[in-house]
Amino acid sequence: MEEAINSQNIQDDKKARQLKIRMNQIQPTTTFYKIFVLVSAGMFLDAIDVYLASGVSSYLLETNWSTLKLNSIFLAVGFFGLFLGSVFAGVVGDFFGRKKAYQFNLIVFGSFTLIGSFAPNMYFLIVCRLIASIGLGTEIVTGYAMINEFAPVKSRGKWCAMTSFIANCGAPITMLMCTLLIPHFTWRIMFIISGISALILWYFRRKLPESPRWSIAHGRMEEAQGVINEIENEMKDEGVGKAQINSKINSTLVADEINSHFGRNLLVAIFAVSATIVCQYTFTSWVPTLLVKQGINIVSSLGFTTVMMMGAPAGAFLGSQLVDRIGRKPTIVTAFILAAVLGIIYSRQTSPIIVMILGFLLTTCFYVLMASVVGVYVSELFTTKYRFRGAGIANGISKLITVGMPIGVAWLLSISNTIMIFTVISSFAVIAAIIVYFFGPETNNQEVD
Repeated sequence: MEEAINSQNIQDDKKARQLKIRMNQIQPTTTFYKIFVLVSAGMFLDAIDVYLASGVSSYLLETNWSTLKLNSIFLAVGFFGLFLGSVFAGVVGDFFGRKKAYQFNLIVFGSFTLIGSFAPNMYFLIVCRLIASIGLGTEIVTGYAMINEFAPVKSRGKWCAMTSFIANCGAPITMLMCTLLIPHFTWRIMFIISGISALILWYFRRKLPESPRWSIAHGRMEEAQGVINEIENEMKDEGVGKAQINSKINSTLVADEINSHFGRNLLVAIFAVSATIVCQYTFTSWVPTLLVKQGINIVSSLGFTTVMMMGAPAGAFLGSQLVDRIGRKPTIVTAFILAAVLGIIYSRQTSPIIVMILGFLLTTCFYVLMASVVGVYVSELFTTKYRFRGAGIANGISKLITVGMPIGVAWLLSISNTIMIFTVISSFAVIAAIIVYFFGPETNNQEVD
């Protein structure tokens, strides 16, 4: 009996290895492009929903519909919801499948964002924001991991970072929409557009396939083989050849090696993601309010912010070009150091034009980090079995830290000035650069399953 069990286990391991080899050799086909488009669209809506909080909160403050304290709570519960969603995505995605995780998130944040558009007061809006943000947190973990597991090994970084590029086009577009629409239709129009768009996308994402890598890791060989067969048939029909990955990949990180460094990699992921998210969200969420505090009216502050947010797609695109060419670590460490330096310089400027230019460059650095850290690096630090949990914990802790940031920023503004805020941002960036440089593995061109 024991020999039969051992024999079966050997056969299962052999089949799993064969399926992984086949999966590693796939190239982009119709199925992958469909996944890429629908996941990227979800990430784009996610970005819109995150950044509309910035534009809306400054309008609510300007029109006395809210107060600085309620705005801080509004932003803080959003981050807390992102924390809950990230942790939830990690558990559901690793134990019950990627498909269940990415079906849940859109229906949650779409529904409650739409409901929030009818809020009679700020307290009701805060509750809706909390629940909607749970869906947002799930999307961040799910989207990048899905692209990571379906993309070809050699170009995995490019596809993950391109997803980040598309997602982060939502930053300037959202601020432009806020600038053009809010003065005429009030803040509610932004919630209506975001909520309805998310529900429409949820309908089209229902039939996306389960990740073969997840199926293999959970012994569902037939399910994995079915999806791989479909992709390989598409490759034949579309004239796409197999990649010669064995001769091109510089080195291989086997699952046992990555798992043996799970604690170290989790530490690196937590510091890298937390610094990226805290710095970027603190800056983008508060910059309109900071400009208003400096005497710039609401329409002008949103216009300034729109120009600065053009650095989001620029940075994400730059990151997508660098991660595969020069490697993950050089891209990430350099961007952290530049962000720290620019943050200190930015805080000491008084000229509106210089503030806008430096704000653009600072935003560019933040989104190089969003593309390379959140979009690519974190998912590569964990094998398929632990990928959602590892990424979920790292993203979740970063969101938990940011829960207190709006309240902390409001407190700092009451006792100090913007220089202190940017000193905190720069300190986070420097610490993260040191952690990644000394402890982070280089995952470029390495097969991590």
